[in-house]
Amino acid sequence: MAFLVQSSGGAASSSTNLPPKKDLLQNKVATDIKEADDWIANFQAFGSKAQDASDRDRELISYSRSAGLFSLSDGKQRAGCDLMHVLFVLDEVSDRSSPPEVRKQKDTVMDALFNPHTPRPKGEWIGGEIVRQFWELTIQNATAISQKRFIQSMDEYLEEVVQESINKREHRVLDIKDYIDARRRTSASKPVFCIIELGLDIPDEVMSHPTIQEMVDAAVDLVAVNNDIVSYNLEQRRGDDLHNLITCVMHEHRTDVNGAMLWVEDFLLGVQERFHAAKAALPQWEEPLNSQVNAYYDGLGQWVRGSDDWSHESERYFGNKGHEIKENKWMSLLPKQHTTDIGPVHVDSSLL
Repeated sequence: MAFLVQSSGGAASSSTNLPPKKDLLQNKVATDIKEADDWIANFQAFGSKAQDASDRDRELISYSRSAGLFSLSDGKQRAGCDLMHVLFVLDEVSDRSSPPEVRKQKDTVMDALFNPHTPRPKGEWIGGEIVRQFWELTIQNATAISQKRFIQSMDEYLEEVVQESINKREHRVLDIKDYIDARRRTSASKPVFCIIELGLDIPDEVMSHPTIQEMVDAAVDLVAVNNDIVSYNLEQRRGDDLHNLITCVMHEHRTDVNGAMLWVEDFLLGVQERFHAAKAALPQWEEPLNSQVNAYYDGLGQWVRGSDDWSHESERYFGNKGHEIKENKWMSLLPKQHTTDIGPVHVDSSLL
């Protein structure tokens, strides 16, 4: 069965000026990518088969998503590359863990964030030391207020991941409204957006302004829903598609995967309008605050584009057919293949 594949690529980033890839790779960010890749490789966080799939994707994971960090100063770019690896590990491990295990993983991560200078106990899950090392380096270039927001956003993200694991255990499919609300946290977009803030000093009263919050929610929805689109095929293949908007739409509207994709396309068009309308409605503040808010908006758009680029340039979802599928917008439904292995898997492009 072939089905339609939509994309939010460029939705928010149409108003930004991302440099061509060759310029990006010639920039200091290329060094940050290499350092981040070497750093995460030392941990060997997955089994041999999954680790091989992870190694093949590593450069593209860092590169594409680091697009949103191009305009940041030294130190912040490396933090963004490192965070992509951190979240990749957390996502892969939690997807294959029971609710009590995910709760323990959350406790370990939060303890590492609160104690970045204390090495983790021997025998502990490797995720704790990965997070600790990431945060110990990152805080060297982070304002106090950005540190506070990052820790808060990580706590909210991980708490929702715990609830997601409970929903999966109970085979619970959320309605669309509840799912979108939960997905704004499980997507980990807000911790990622905190990286944009590392060199900024935007006070809480400005960041909590309703217009900025609407802009952030729209950017989160663009990233999260696009990820649900591109990941659906792989998730349904391994029986892990309950926490996906495509599944929720099919369930609530009693439609098939193509009907759900069309519904999501309309939803994304509305989200794009929300994002740009929020930018147009932003109040004006005194300098340098106004410039910082505009830089934050630009960073959000860059992240939307970077996430979409990564989805198609890496082999995580489409094997080596990412560009072809992005252009044609069609692919075949993968046959079911249940696995309990932790970590990424190779995608057989011939089946798509």
